[in-house]
Formats: sequence, C-alpha cells, structure tokens
Amino acid sequence: MTLDRLVLAFAGLMIFLSVALTVWVSPYFVWFTVFIGANMLQSAFTGFCPAAVIFRKLGVKPGPAF
Repeated sequence: MTLDRLVLAFAGLMIFLSVALTVWVSPYFVWFTVFIGANMLQSAFTGFCPAAVIFRKLGVKPGPAF
C-alpha cells in the first residue's frame, strides 16, 4: 500500500472511530471529529500531513500524492 492510500485509509478509520466515540462514550468526542476534518482541510491547502510524515518514517513507500 502506498503512502497516499494509507493516509486516506487512516483518516477514514479515525473518522469512524471518532463518530463511534461520540455516539457511545461522550458527545464531546465530536471535537475529535472536528480536529480530523480541520487537519484534512489544512493538508489539502498546505500539502503537510502529520500522518504522512509518521508513515514515511515507518518506511511506507511514497505514492504520487505525498
């Protein structure tokens, strides 16, 4: 799996996790969902993604997007 696909899969997983935590644990976990969305939005404009940096350091091969 390339870095760009792994980042997208990780973002989707984090959104599902945050929504589940919001529903079953506390409504304040909605702020986790907001944080993920804000991070995705800033990454679209700046090209900087913290998850991509971490995955790259773990040795995931780069894809065309990152």
